[in-house]
Amino acid sequence: MENDTRREAVMSHANTLFPILLLSGSLMAGERINHEGRILGIQPAVTTPTLFNTTQSDAVVSTMQIFPRDNAWNEDVSTRPLLSNSAAMISQMRTDLGTLTTLRPFYEMNFVLVPDSQANIPITFFNYADESDPSPYPIPNNMPVEGYVRETAALTNFQWQQDINTKGGDRHSIIVMPGSGFVWETWLTKRSGGTALPEPQGGTGGTWQASNGAKFNLNSNALRPATWTSADASGSTMFGGLVRYDECQRGEVEHAIRCIVKRSRKSYIYPAVHAAGSTTLANVPAMGERLRLKAGFAVPAGWTTAEKAICYALKKYGCIVTDNGGFFSISVAPDQRFASNAFSNITTLDLNNFDVIQTTAATGGPRSAGAPTCNAGSDRNAPVGTPISLTGSASGQALTYTWYQYNKVGYTPPGTANFSAPNALTTSVTFSATGTYTIVLKAADGTHTPAFDALIVTVSTNQTPVIPSAPSALPNPIKQK
Repeated sequence: MENDTRREAVMSHANTLFPILLLSGSLMAGERINHEGRILGIQPAVTTPTLFNTTQSDAVVSTMQIFPRDNAWNEDVSTRPLLSNSAAMISQMRTDLGTLTTLRPFYEMNFVLVPDSQANIPITFFNYADESDPSPYPIPNNMPVEGYVRETAALTNFQWQQDINTKGGDRHSIIVMPGSGFVWETWLTKRSGGTALPEPQGGTGGTWQASNGAKFNLNSNALRPATWTSADASGSTMFGGLVRYDECQRGEVEHAIRCIVKRSRKSYIYPAVHAAGSTTLANVPAMGERLRLKAGFAVPAGWTTAEKAICYALKKYGCIVTDNGGFFSISVAPDQRFASNAFSNITTLDLNNFDVIQTTAATGGPRSAGAPTCNAGSDRNAPVGTPISLTGSASGQALTYTWYQYNKVGYTPPGTANFSAPNALTTSVTFSATGTYTIVLKAADGTHTPAFDALIVTVSTNQTPVIPSAPSALPNPIKQK
């Protein structure tokens, strides 16, 4: 832990990098490690409304912890048991869908990032005002409505906001305020009047309306009041389950995915709070039901990075039923940067490739008491080729430990770290080359979200740490404590 001009220079320089993971040496180690074990780095400040389909947006959302590490959307369900009627429920879902039993990646939900200072604008709710978080909302001029920009053909953002071709549809919208950590989501969203601005800035003035609106705290597991809808039929967030471009590029979608089925029963289970069905048949899924891609499904090597990322998520986090529709689908951001064939193969996934699992409740699974913690210790210096000792600490029950060299996509270490006892709290480690290394300690109990902590080891021929002469020289990241 340091608090000097070198640390300030490092932080200033790192904040200009996108993505953070492109640092070729060690990475920012410290407390901001997400539920997937990815080091998040410094979150860039949002100073102006920023659309979802930009590198500026990627730089922000890639460093966000979107809902707490133990949130239902971030819950590892890869080992959860199946529902006793899983096979019967899959069969019923296939019957309801008729011939449309394969998965459809549906380009729909987009979003805009806004600064904390974004002005609040009145919005009128015309269907479920009594179940809506009250107006005004921080609506920017360029707020995109569902489908923009990939599905709008020649229409500008402003024209799409106004629905000038009366295409209609669900017309969801999502506003994210990363600084304060809030999300606002609306349904049947439309702008009336106003003056157009240059594309893609939308327009200024006019009035906004929506069927309803919901506000979510990105730093909380709190749900909406029971039986209240949201912009989604389940009363849940849409943003938490959206497949984004930045995560597909990394090759790992790190959360459960929002999914739609043909029919749901008149019931809801955690994390849903609202039912949207009419039947009571037990083999029809409820809002909040979670499907999981079978572990035995072998993802073909020729599938795209985006498809592999989605399959990764469907096996680890599953997909959560949040709405009814005419097909079995998952929500993908309508980002024009996705290649035309980004999801061509995933449409071959049939409902028969999925199971329905037993879900956990508000205080169950990773949200139960007794979550583990761990500490990897202080940053170190080391001579190349000579072992040094690492001693970590941890709290929790029935823990397993793992020391490893950070290995997420985009991180290129200077060499190899070899551990003598990678599954013990105390181990020796030997480095094959000089440079700076990020070393991670993981503590897991199989129920809670694993705990992670990292340290930086600076390896040199004489044990002297390398001090950058200027911030422009790709500095050694300093552990943030």
